[in-house]
Amino acid sequence: MKSGILIALIISVFALFTEAFAQDSVQTKKDSVNTQKLVYKFNIKENIAPAIWRQTKQAFAEANSLNADLFLIQMNTYGGTVVDADSIRTRILNSKIPVVVFIDNNAASAGALISIACDRIYMRSGGSIGAATVVNQTGEKMPDKYQSYMRSTMRATAESHGKDNIINGQDTTIKWKRDPLIAEGMVDERVYIPGIKDTGKILTFTAMEAVKYGYCEGICNNVNEVLKLNNLENAKIVEYIPTALERFIGFMVNPIVSGILIMLILGGIYFEMQAPGIGFALLVAVVASVLYFSPLYLEGLAAHWEILLFVVGLILVALEVFVVPGFGITGISGITLAFTGLVLSLIKNVDFSFDEVNMNDLLIALVTVFVGFIGGIGLAIYLSQKMFTSQTGQFSHLSLHEVMSLKDGYLGVDPTLLVLKGKTGIAVTNLRPSGKINIDGKNYDALAEAGMIEKGTYIIVTKVEAAQLYVEIV
Repeated sequence: MKSGILIALIISVFALFTEAFAQDSVQTKKDSVNTQKLVYKFNIKENIAPAIWRQTKQAFAEANSLNADLFLIQMNTYGGTVVDADSIRTRILNSKIPVVVFIDNNAASAGALISIACDRIYMRSGGSIGAATVVNQTGEKMPDKYQSYMRSTMRATAESHGKDNIINGQDTTIKWKRDPLIAEGMVDERVYIPGIKDTGKILTFTAMEAVKYGYCEGICNNVNEVLKLNNLENAKIVEYIPTALERFIGFMVNPIVSGILIMLILGGIYFEMQAPGIGFALLVAVVASVLYFSPLYLEGLAAHWEILLFVVGLILVALEVFVVPGFGITGISGITLAFTGLVLSLIKNVDFSFDEVNMNDLLIALVTVFVGFIGGIGLAIYLSQKMFTSQTGQFSHLSLHEVMSLKDGYLGVDPTLLVLKGKTGIAVTNLRPSGKINIDGKNYDALAEAGMIEKGTYIIVTKVEAAQLYVEIV
């Protein structure tokens, strides 16, 4: 009995050992298959903007899914928006994958902030990093509240890489890996750094200077040299490729495309008002509106309130056309709001602040919307004439071509209105000059012959022309 238990115990131990050995063998095979390192490469070779921030999130998500060993940014930028640069900086600092940047010429302003956030910086000979003062798009320096934020952000980013203990004789001194004062000096001309920077100048490093003062780990001529310095010369490189959506957004925000969409929006609305029973024109206007605003919203240009301005403007125009008689303040306000919403969605204003708006960009936006506005209405008029007045046109079957002429006994007005001439009634609304009147218990639309007629005033119908009643005070 005891021997049986002993044998069973030995067999169990042997089975466990065999299973463990098999698992180790499988893991060894997996490791041998996956020995090649993977580098994920992401390019920043344009101004830092919402599109770059959106692509950065996509790139890091893909790099994490591939379990990349290194995230490599190849950079050549003159800067961009601080908000998007700060978002990219934060994403880099929180990355579990080591991030290095290869400055392939320029890392100015927002580019400098992003570069300092990376674990290691490499530069091409002749490249530069710095000049991070916050300016608007005309190059003018922004107020100090913007500079203060950028100074602290640059300092904090440099500090995030920690300190080195340097033993100097018997003394131990603490030195930052990347001196925060240097990072601040790239923003503020008032910062003085002995032997590096005098007051009155914004700090920008060449590649050699960046190496000397700890803001560059090495000078390289290409990506392969960067990988070699990181012992990844044989690594597989996977490069971020913008998605079809990204390419679509880039195409749709082109001013020419925006102008065409505005033509379709306004032309479709005008066309629908002229032929309300068709419906297709309204569908075109709605689709064009979505295609116009959606890319601009994703790009960070069109805000919720700017889109709302446009929608409210259209509602006011519709009220003016279908509800309020005549054309007055409601219609003018509607056109103004719709026009303003379209223009503001094309420029880089932040809420009601236009500090970062370039006058050239504003002019382009105004011209784009104005040309689209005129072109849309012109297109609608032209198409309505071509498609519905011709009896041989492609859409001629959608319109009536029978003519009801006076000589055949047809009247262009309701004959019941003709008998109202000379009758008296009462104004049920103010007539300024149009409004409502009541005759024999029935309400009618009417127009005051002269001046304004107040509600409750007795009136008399003086004439009936083109289905319109004209009245005056009794």
